Amino acid sequence: MEYEGILLGMGNPLLDISAVIDQDFLNKYDIKPNNAILAEDKHLPMYEEMTSKYSVEFIAGGATQNSIRVAQWMLQIPGATSYMGSIGKDKFGEEMKKNAKDAGVNVHYYEDESPTGTCAVCVLDGERSLVANLSAANCYKVDHLKQPENWALVEKAKYFYIAGFFLTVSPESIQLVAEHAAAKNKVFSMNLSAPFICEFFKDQQEKVLPFMDFVFGNETEARTFSRVHGWETDNVEEIALKISQWPKASGTHKRITVITQGADPVVVAEDGKVKLYPVIPLPKEKLVDTNGAGDAFVGGFLAQLVQEKTIADCVKAGCYASNVIIQRPGCTYPEKPDF
Repeated sequence: MEYEGILLGMGNPLLDISAVIDQDFLNKYDIKPNNAILAEDKHLPMYEEMTSKYSVEFIAGGATQNSIRVAQWMLQIPGATSYMGSIGKDKFGEEMKKNAKDAGVNVHYYEDESPTGTCAVCVLDGERSLVANLSAANCYKVDHLKQPENWALVEKAKYFYIAGFFLTVSPESIQLVAEHAAAKNKVFSMNLSAPFICEFFKDQQEKVLPFMDFVFGNETEARTFSRVHGWETDNVEEIALKISQWPKASGTHKRITVITQGADPVVVAEDGKVKLYPVIPLPKEKLVDTNGAGDAFVGGFLAQLVQEKTIADCVKAGCYASNVIIQRPGCTYPEKPDF
């Protein structure tokens, strides 16, 4: 099987500024644990404060890019994955390019005049809360996607993955890729990504939902999705089932919903049935931080999916990858997977 460029991701490349902070810091900036939000004006001073007050690590991140890097790491086949997004022409942008190259991902970044986007990763008691200042990531243009050398990546790929966060930036680009996938019987997948996406980008999300063959998310996002759609249920299994039964644009692939629940079992809904898969237990003292856990799960899952493995194998790989990631700071991993 030809694996070169088999998986393409598009999203918001962000440099993670990660630090273990304290409750006062969270209170000061009105940050809730285990959440993901876009920075408002009140949050802007926090990036500087984090770097001056705490010991910070800079890690190339952004949800989709994390998943693609993890898939690449799990596959161990150079150039199996590619990725597009927008960065700035600055040192953070250079850092991003170097990091992606080291990871073996074929990146085609759009380079904007604004600074490279950053994401504050506030870690307290192992739980992460994200505040993203998109900046250059917010400037991705569909024209970049349409350039022949970039569209060629779309033509080549057989699997696509885009985090819901990209709906805030370029729904037009997502639609183009989604329609291409449906027309060519390829596999298109997205992530619910954050409660605010389900809530405030509901229309954009609904427009592309019929094209999704796989929908990923966590229990909080699933419950928000349910509430926003007036489903009046908090039962994650029920919600996963309902999402899987949402009308589809193409009948080639059925839709499969995959919802992670932290330490609780992974919920998979397909063919009108729900299956639960236990995760790998981790003693609390081994947990470093949950940043990138969901992204890593998707990366592991996709690495098996592109090899046409069973859903059970995909989930197992996802659980393995997220188990590795939560024992390390940020979305980082050892040199070789042990899967």
